Amino acid sequence: QLAESGGGLVQTGGSLRLSCAASPPGYTLDYYPVAWFRQAPGKEREGVACMGRGDGDEYYSDSVKGRFTMVRDNAGKSVYLQMNSLRPEDTAVYYCANGRAYSDCSAFPSADGLGNWGNGTPVTVSS
Repeated sequence: QLAESGGGLVQTGGSLRLSCAASPPGYTLDYYPVAWFRQAPGKEREGVACMGRGDGDEYYSDSVKGRFTMVRDNAGKSVYLQMNSLRPEDTAVYYCANGRAYSDCSAFPSADGLGNWGNGTPVTVSS
């Protein structure tokens, strides 16, 4: 299972770091790529970022490229989404996901094969 945390209210231009943690103990996020998605009220879900297992297997949507960065911890238990220069249009519920059928990030931003999802963490950016 996956669990997101770190969301909250921030002003335009501010930063947040979202966490995606794996459970139960012994489960590692190193086996499969991890992707972040977001869904704003009244809008479709949008792929934000994906990080695979290999060097260079990292993708960001055009809307966040240069502002958001994914990082894995060395223990393989958490993946982070560092969000800088936040804008009101970044307001959404953010979800992390992975799955056995998602072998690398080449399929991103498709969510096909991503069978494990967290419950999401809300981010609100005030103008």
